Amino acid sequence: MNRYTVMKQLGDGTYGSVLMGKSNESGELVAIKRMKRKFYSWDECMNLREVKSLKKLNHANVIKLKEVIRENDHLYFVFEYMKENLYQLMKDRNKLFPESVIRNMMYQILQGLAFIHKHGFFHRDMKPENLLCIGPELVKIADFGLARELRSQPPYTDYVSTRWYRAPEVLLRSSIYSSPIDMWAVGSIMAELYTLRPLFPGTSEVDEIFKICQVLGTPKKSDWPEGYHLASAMNFRFPQCVPISLKTLIPNASNEAIQLMSDMLNWNPKKRPTASQALKYPYFQVGQVLGPPPQYLEKQTPIKAVQPTEPKPILPKLEAISKPEPLSSPDVADKTQPQPLSKVNHQPLQQIQLPQNTANQQVPKQQQPQAQPFLPTINKTSLPVLKKFGMSCSKKPSIATIKRKEKQGNVGSQLSHSYPHLL
Repeated sequence: MNRYTVMKQLGDGTYGSVLMGKSNESGELVAIKRMKRKFYSWDECMNLREVKSLKKLNHANVIKLKEVIRENDHLYFVFEYMKENLYQLMKDRNKLFPESVIRNMMYQILQGLAFIHKHGFFHRDMKPENLLCIGPELVKIADFGLARELRSQPPYTDYVSTRWYRAPEVLLRSSIYSSPIDMWAVGSIMAELYTLRPLFPGTSEVDEIFKICQVLGTPKKSDWPEGYHLASAMNFRFPQCVPISLKTLIPNASNEAIQLMSDMLNWNPKKRPTASQALKYPYFQVGQVLGPPPQYLEKQTPIKAVQPTEPKPILPKLEAISKPEPLSSPDVADKTQPQPLSKVNHQPLQQIQLPQNTANQQVPKQQQPQAQPFLPTINKTSLPVLKKFGMSCSKKPSIATIKRKEKQGNVGSQLSHSYPHLL
């Protein structure tokens, strides 16, 4: 009963590996993220940042999490399969994208990001590798391993996002940043879509700030006093640089595009537009149909939380049905970086059938746990003895064993950890 067959490994990272799989039932391709650490309860699994955020985010431009599976203490995320990411798409180009194509990609990225922010999360790791796509027509935001809730309390870690897309307040070790860091990253990505080269390719955190200063110029203290306070706290002095016009660096971008990028790349996070505000810029007010093509739009379905049914030994008849584990999850930042491997792994995942984690939902017949067979009837004279010694029933001794232990007079000392179901 195998529901998915693993076809090959797509990448491997610190916290998990990404596998390409196929549903044996429908033939649909899926991406399976297998976490490296073990999870011993559903509390741990369902509290993961990635699960908590994706459970609430159903949008055409956010990657769809189909199932969460826990099997043999291993955790698997089953995602819809996307052919490539934005980094690969840009790397394989031998000519620049037309502005109309870039506009449509940016519209989808900002639509997905506005939805994420509206529902109380910010991503913290926006970069081309985390924007999955099917050509330039469809773009989806993925990898929510570092996502945080907007209402969660600082301080946050300063080490988030890939350096080239990291906002200056994070580079200067701020611990109270929020959703504007995603907007800075989107501005950097937009510039890269026009040139097919990163805008701020710093080799270290300090070099990254220098690269930003060389393009945007040294920030004025009056424009961003918090930035100077952060720099002072870490004994950093901004280099004195004259700004370069983005139009000079990105000549193929329209004036409307330059305006949007300039505003998203503001030193002061408070002055950057929100994703919703960015969508209202003149850049998008054109007679162009924007968004995913109709064939890619589909009804979003709830995520299945699939818990394993542990195999039970075949036993004589007993009145007990073992209770399933409670549902639950941990808070771990996952940053799986896909790196193609040459070796192909053909291994099936075990089939797991469990109900969705939805209230008042009828459990399908095949998912219901099977009742255990009953032990041979125990005569009524034995029950007082069992009660007397507080026996519970994780192990099931035979009647002969119980009688022999009664005669020996040490039932309580040897069998006190077994049988509430027999009482």
